[in-house]
Amino acid sequence: MIEEIKKQVRELLTSGTIKGFLGLREIDGHIAPYLFCDAEDMDSMNLGDYKKPGDARYPLNRILIHLLSHYPDEILGVLVRGCDQRGLNGLYSLNQLDPEKVIPVGIPCPPELAEACECSRPYPENRAVDGQAEGYSNQTLARIAGLDIGKRFEYWMNEFARCIKCYGCRDICPMCICRECSLECGDLVGKGDIPPENPIFHLIRAVHMADRCVDCGLCAEACPADIPLRTLYKKVADIVKKEFDFQAGYQPDAKSPLNVLDQ
Repeated sequence: MIEEIKKQVRELLTSGTIKGFLGLREIDGHIAPYLFCDAEDMDSMNLGDYKKPGDARYPLNRILIHLLSHYPDEILGVLVRGCDQRGLNGLYSLNQLDPEKVIPVGIPCPPELAEACECSRPYPENRAVDGQAEGYSNQTLARIAGLDIGKRFEYWMNEFARCIKCYGCRDICPMCICRECSLECGDLVGKGDIPPENPIFHLIRAVHMADRCVDCGLCAEACPADIPLRTLYKKVADIVKKEFDFQAGYQPDAKSPLNVLDQ
């Protein structure tokens, strides 16, 4: 798989189609984001062990926004999985990225990762290699939804009680783009309160992510308290799908029904 990706990116760099490619490289024994600007450097590209959550995963789209804000006239390539592609689509619709300035190079997630994430579409639209994992249903969400309302309330209150207000979920999220964050608004969340008031901190963010979350799962992986944030956001995304027939990032040109200022 990786050789096919290297071949495609080398061609893009050599032809001048892209100025650089945002991918992954092993640096000092660790897999980390790297901007490849020379086709010869592609030999050092490394995907790491990407078969399970937590391995060699970074918010590359968030880094891409930063790079293109400094080099707005350049065209950059970026490594994407299914959730990353959905993220790009969402960021295009939110005017955070120009699709004319981005060339995604896609890889399908292996079945092990797709099953662990319970991802409904674990592959990007355009892939550098053939093959794709099948989609999986939200069995974890269904199990929690099957509890009676009292048990569900107790479950989530216990999970939220472990929060240490580190902001890791927000800071790693590629879809968090607000210049002023409601989670730092003193009228909503006490600035000096650690841990935050339960459950308002996470409910505020869940509402904000209802039409943005692309189910990448980075928030849950970053959470030091192991709060099942991905499951929470899957729930609010399901509500938006049911009520408005909208899924963030699944329709490239679709605008969020909750973004009334942009209709």
